[in-house]
Amino acid sequence: MNNNQKKGSVFLLILVAALGYFVDIYDLLLFLIIKNKSLASLGVPADKITETGLSLMNWQMAGLLLGGIFWGVIGDKKGRLSVLFGSIIMYSFANIANGFATTIPVYAALRFIAGIGLAGELGAGITLVSETMSKEKRGYGTMFVAGVGLMGAVAAYVVGDFFEWRTAFFVGGGLGIFLLLLRFGVFESGMFEKMSERKVEAGNFLMLFTSKERFFKYLNCILLAVPLWFVVGILVGIAPEFGKALNAREYLDNGKGVMFTYIGISIGDFISGALSQVFKTRKKIVFIFISLMFSAMLFYLLNTGWTAQGFYVLCVFFGLFTGYWVVFVTIAAEQFGTNLRATVTTSVPNMVRGSLILVTILFQFLLHRIGIINAALSIAILTVGLAYLALYNLDETYGRDLNFIEE
Repeated sequence: MNNNQKKGSVFLLILVAALGYFVDIYDLLLFLIIKNKSLASLGVPADKITETGLSLMNWQMAGLLLGGIFWGVIGDKKGRLSVLFGSIIMYSFANIANGFATTIPVYAALRFIAGIGLAGELGAGITLVSETMSKEKRGYGTMFVAGVGLMGAVAAYVVGDFFEWRTAFFVGGGLGIFLLLLRFGVFESGMFEKMSERKVEAGNFLMLFTSKERFFKYLNCILLAVPLWFVVGILVGIAPEFGKALNAREYLDNGKGVMFTYIGISIGDFISGALSQVFKTRKKIVFIFISLMFSAMLFYLLNTGWTAQGFYVLCVFFGLFTGYWVVFVTIAAEQFGTNLRATVTTSVPNMVRGSLILVTILFQFLLHRIGIINAALSIAILTVGLAYLALYNLDETYGRDLNFIEE
C-alpha cells in the first residue's frame, strides 16, 4: 500500500467512525424528542407519558450499559471491526422494528436492543482511530470523529420535529444500513492483529478489578465526564422546571435546548481536541473546560428572569464548555493497553451515560428536601469536584505509545 492509498484508508476509517457516532447521537436524542408524541399515539394517557418515557429511557440506558461491556470485550477478543459491523446491524434492525411497535412492552424491548447495539459505536471507532494514527496526530482524528458525530443531534431534532415518529425511526435504521455498506472498506487495527498473534489475555473485563491501580484508573476515567451528562440530562433536559423556579419570562424549550447544547458540544470538541494537540496536553485542556463548564452552571442557577433566547445562547456555551468529551474519550483510550483498550474505551462512555440514572435519583431525593435550585447546585459541586479529583489522579497521555499490553 503506497502513501496515498494509506492516507485514503485512514481518512475512510475516520469518516466511518465519525458517521457511526453520528448515528449513535441521532438515536439517543431522537428518543428524547419524539417520546411524547410516540407514546400519545400508542394510547398512553397524558398523565402517564412522563413516567412511561422515563421507564423506556431506563431500558435504553440499561442496554447501553450492558452493550458497553459486551462490545468492549468483543472488540478486544475478536477485533475492532467485528464491533463496528455487529453493533450497527443490531441497532439498524432494532430501530426499523421500533417504527412498527404498537405496544409499550415491545417499544421497551426494542429500546433495550437498540441501546445494546449503539453502545459499541463510539468506543470501537475511537480505539481504531487511536491505534491507526501516529501518536502525535491521533488527537486530530478523534476530534473529527466526535465533532462530526455530535451533529447527529441536529439531524435528530430536524427529523423528529418535521416527520412522523415512526418515519424518524425508519430514517435511523436506514442510516445504519448505509453506514454498514461504507464499512466494507475499513481495515483492522495493526496493533490488535499483532497482539492477537501472541498468547495474551484480552477483553477480560474482570482484569479492571483485579488490580487496584487499574480499577481506580478506570473509575477516574468515568468520573471525569459525569458533569457533562448532568448538564445535558438535568440542567437542559428539564429546563421548563428550572424556568419556573428561576422566574423565566418565557417558556424554556428543553428540546431546542438540547439541540443548541449539542451544536455547542460539536464545536467544543473541535476546539478542545485542537488545543490538546497544539499545546500537547490533554489534562490542562480538560481542566480549563471543566472550570468554564462549572462557571456556566453557576451563571444559569444563580440568575433569574431568563428569556428563551438567553437560555438557548447559554445552551450553546454549555455545549462549548462540556465539549471536552472527545478529549475525555481519547484519554480513556490512551490509559490502557491493547488487550483492554476496546473494553475500556467502549464501556467508559456508556458508564458515564448510565451514571445519569444515579445522578437523577440523587437529584430527585434532594429536590423534595432543599428545592430544585439548591439540589442542582449541590450536584453540580459534587460532580465537578469528583471530576477535578479524577483528572488529578490520571496520567498525562499526550504522545504516549499505545503499543503495550496490560499484564
